[in-house]
Amino acid sequence: MGSGLEIIGFSPDAMKGTSFDGTAVAKLFGIKVEKATGNLPQSTTSILFSIAGGRVLVPLILGEVTTLIQTQANNTKLQHDPTDTGATQDLCAVLDITADAVGTIYSISGTPSDALRDTLNFGRGGLVSAPLILKPGDILLNCAASNTGQAKWTVWYVPLDSGATVT
Repeated sequence: MGSGLEIIGFSPDAMKGTSFDGTAVAKLFGIKVEKATGNLPQSTTSILFSIAGGRVLVPLILGEVTTLIQTQANNTKLQHDPTDTGATQDLCAVLDITADAVGTIYSISGTPSDALRDTLNFGRGGLVSAPLILKPGDILLNCAASNTGQAKWTVWYVPLDSGATVT
């Protein structure tokens, strides 16, 4: 055994050049679920993903702007609305997404008091530094205004309970 981090079942060769193996990403981050490109919610919330069957660990959630966001203030955040009793909880603080360009990437830190992160070309942001453990319910996108623009969202998760899924 060499020095450094060893991930069982993961080969460094799986991430090299033309021999990239997409299953390597799944081994690192879990199961990938994509939501098709869609319009922003209009002064409300919309469901991005639904969690069912048990708890999940979320190491990464990303949004990508696919159609320019209208130039108008729009405080935006992600939330979790549990199926059982309990109030909707913020997964991050708001970020004004006014005029965000195509290709802007959104992510969260995992600390609810940190704002939704945005960057062009993924310069900062990325992995959730405090991975989320979420119980059954919905992951929501909350927009304070009615802006034009579209984004697509992707979440990676690891089931913590047998039968737990994200759709």
